[in-house]
Amino acid sequence: MPSGPDYVADAVALGVDEVMIDRLVRHFYAAVRLDAALGPIFAARIADWEPHLRRMSDFWSSVMLRTGRYHGQPMPMHARLPVDASHFDRWLELFGASARSVCGRAAPLFIDRANRIAQSLELGIAGARGHMLRTDERLPALHATEERTPHEHDT
Repeated sequence: MPSGPDYVADAVALGVDEVMIDRLVRHFYAAVRLDAALGPIFAARIADWEPHLRRMSDFWSSVMLRTGRYHGQPMPMHARLPVDASHFDRWLELFGASARSVCGRAAPLFIDRANRIAQSLELGIAGARGHMLRTDERLPALHATEERTPHEHDT
């Protein structure tokens, strides 16, 4: 999977544009909202979905096309979430299905980036909880006493 300096050119050559990114984000989050594992986590934090969808489109535009449209810090927002490895696995499963449905030949590029992002977030969340993951280790579940208070736009 291309990941060097030319991956943006590869993405553009495969048809990645702002329209595709917006369609992917909307398709993915529609699935997330219906998902038994992820839906409640998002529902507890997001009341107005349109700003979140626009922010995520900006994020993916910055990731895939290097537009610089996203200006945020995802780690602090995600570090407070009551998630574990199973949530990341489900997120990747839904994202992959959405990418394959919406992005055609560009789907593998999105899926590759999503895997890298998920791995980084999982490691970061573990670190924020004071747990350094070994190479073969995944993010453990939070204990009930560790759960954070939900805040709008945490996800």
